[in-house]
Amino acid sequence: MQDAQRSTQISLNPERLLQMGMAFWASKALLSAVELGVFTQLAAGPRSADDLSQELGLHPRSALDFLDTLVALGVLRRDGGFYANAADSDIFLDRNKPSYVGGLLEMAGARLYPFWGSLTEALRTGLPQNESKHGGNTFETLYSDPARLRGFLQAMSGVSMGAAHAIARQFPWSEYRTFIDLGAAQGALPVQVALAHPHLTGGGFDLPVVGPIFDEYVAAHGLQDRLRFYPGDFFKNPCPSADVLVMGHILHDWNLQQKLELLAKCHAALPPGGALIVYDAIIDDERRQHAFGLLMSLNMLIETPGGFDYTGAQCCAWMREAGFATARVEPLAGPDSMVIATK
Repeated sequence: MQDAQRSTQISLNPERLLQMGMAFWASKALLSAVELGVFTQLAAGPRSADDLSQELGLHPRSALDFLDTLVALGVLRRDGGFYANAADSDIFLDRNKPSYVGGLLEMAGARLYPFWGSLTEALRTGLPQNESKHGGNTFETLYSDPARLRGFLQAMSGVSMGAAHAIARQFPWSEYRTFIDLGAAQGALPVQVALAHPHLTGGGFDLPVVGPIFDEYVAAHGLQDRLRFYPGDFFKNPCPSADVLVMGHILHDWNLQQKLELLAKCHAALPPGGALIVYDAIIDDERRQHAFGLLMSLNMLIETPGGFDYTGAQCCAWMREAGFATARVEPLAGPDSMVIATK
């Protein structure tokens, strides 16, 4: 028995655990690169280390290590002393491209990275570790500063874009005529759905201060005749009515009572035969495999007083409790899944 245990110990090594524990090194290198605009600068063409360092304002002590770290991580390429974007970095991390998803990474670097440093405290106290830790309110702080609000809404577009494309493809939109995205932020999902299905009209529902940013984003895609903004607060006002209502990365912000309240309001706003789509980083029912969804739930601990992520089975049960006749789960792009309920 002792020989078997010794053999097992010899065959194992700590590499996986050390890589996981030190993963924040690579994460922060990428977040700093996004913040500095490395990928946007290189979208114009390859640069030498000296030219790129000067354009980005990098100190010579660390510039080469930093740039070559990004090469080793696979987000940059280096050929003959010139640096260039990797293919995916060029598409998704250039601020000037409509495919830019770096807004989420900008928010992660500016807000989430320092807040997650207090995860242990959050696990011991059950309390948020963001702006509200010192008496502020997360959403009030974000929504009261125009620059922060725009950055936050761009981040929400980044985190939702993959799901938006998948929902536009997978949901049977031909059976419906109207839709409204609740908590629409900048309008990424309404725009993608409307672009893919010219017969649809609808829009987005969010706090009034979001309206001008939503309208600007919609107009930039030439959809102002088919998509409009609905101002309101979904806890204070009734949900607007449409054939299909969508809630993306919204339900996990709230405690169980608030989740049930929102689902009931959606049910009340839908016509018979209408549908509700809820999408989040849905946790697998066995709670063993979907690490991103579980980590997102820990992020809700950091960010909210009572929010948490949930399994598909939990969401289906809540929807039936709210009065929906059917509910089913479908995977989307990346870590997200959608739960579809019909009235």
